Amino acid sequence: MEKKQQENHKGQFGSNIGFLMAAVGSAVGLGNLWGFPYKMGANGGFAFLVLYLILVVLVGYVILMTELALGRRTGKGVVGAYETLSKKYAFIGWMGAIAPWMILSFYSMLGGYCIKYAIANLGDLFGAGWGVNGQDSGAFFGEFTSDMLQTVIFSLIFVILTVLVVRGGVSGGIEKFTSIAMPALFVMLVIVIIRSVTLPGASAGIEFMFKPDWSAFEGTGWITVLSVAGGQMFFSLSLGMAIMIAYGSYIPKEQSLERSALVIPFADTIIAIMAGLATMPAIFASGLEPGQGPGLLFITLQTVFNSMGKFGPIFGFLMYGLVFIAAITSSISLLEGITAVAMDKAIEKGKKPNRKKYATMLGISIAITASLVSIDGLGANGFPQFFGQSTWLDSIDLISEGILMPLGACYCAIVIPTAWVDEEVTLNGNKFRTKRFYDFCIKFVAPVMMVIILLGQLDSFFGLGMFS
Repeated sequence: MEKKQQENHKGQFGSNIGFLMAAVGSAVGLGNLWGFPYKMGANGGFAFLVLYLILVVLVGYVILMTELALGRRTGKGVVGAYETLSKKYAFIGWMGAIAPWMILSFYSMLGGYCIKYAIANLGDLFGAGWGVNGQDSGAFFGEFTSDMLQTVIFSLIFVILTVLVVRGGVSGGIEKFTSIAMPALFVMLVIVIIRSVTLPGASAGIEFMFKPDWSAFEGTGWITVLSVAGGQMFFSLSLGMAIMIAYGSYIPKEQSLERSALVIPFADTIIAIMAGLATMPAIFASGLEPGQGPGLLFITLQTVFNSMGKFGPIFGFLMYGLVFIAAITSSISLLEGITAVAMDKAIEKGKKPNRKKYATMLGISIAITASLVSIDGLGANGFPQFFGQSTWLDSIDLISEGILMPLGACYCAIVIPTAWVDEEVTLNGNKFRTKRFYDFCIKFVAPVMMVIILLGQLDSFFGLGMFS
């Protein structure tokens, strides 16, 4: 009876397709459209892709299955779910709640950048003064990031839009929005891909993505590539934090968890590869560098659009528009994950959880941290740095993606009883067709891989030279 009340208070997905759109929307974000192409570019192209796909199958699928099962079995968010298992595991849940809160601080900034660039390309389309107007893309980006007031305003717009959707609830807000946004994103991405792969010289970018080249694996290089691919997988699939456990708690008992756990990483990986096809051929066609960080999305690609003549603003608007859609569907899930924790705590105290109140309060806290990250301007504005990183974004990314997420996923693989997962997956006569594969990977493969990924991430961030 108590669980049923929780479900009614917190919300529930109205349909399986609605859940899948929301979950895929969470997975498909800046990690795909920004992170995946540039990390592929900086880590050997095809070699990175191969390791990424292996990790998705051997680690991503089983952790996703575990988190969805834990969420649905307990009917709670990440902290309550781990506390249900044992009070001594509450710290795992709090790690899972802190990570998305931290990620939202820089995610909102980058989402704000996407809004700015979509508007700027729209301005070029109509010949407005607020467009790029043929300005060097590096200079345009530098002027924008150093304008602290403007970057803060766009970050706050992104936060406000995220809060408004989460305030609308699971079915009326998240499910409704993502059911429209995800098909729109797919259509826009296809249009950009068609243009990208038909540019003169685009074949070099396609070759970079799919032609076997194992030079990145020389010596201990494979560990570096593995750790980057692993961090990308956790970030992209929303693993090791609050999201999938919260979404799992909203899944009706009659839906197949196994099917969902297979569809989500498959769809996410397809979108990631499509994002590579939208960017890499265009970058190589323009003779530009494929391994940049944020510059790949906001400097390199804008250079490509500037070179397309009168069609450039159209494709620029489409590209940044779809990146914005991808970003906000993910930011919605990040905020929902921690809002679910706040609602659980209210229920434990015998109170009716006020979704709008908690989403707004958390949104305000995120608006403050997002503003602080924005004024850093990716390290361009002379603010003190910490943890040995060059930007506040990298420092926060170090703690969240580099440490908390792989550590949380590792704990998940170790402490969640496989019997729990088995019972939840086989409810209502559903078959657990991948049970043997799941049991083997969750016991022997996933923990080892996640320790290597964690060590590789720490080595990469701090330059410890462990694998050189």
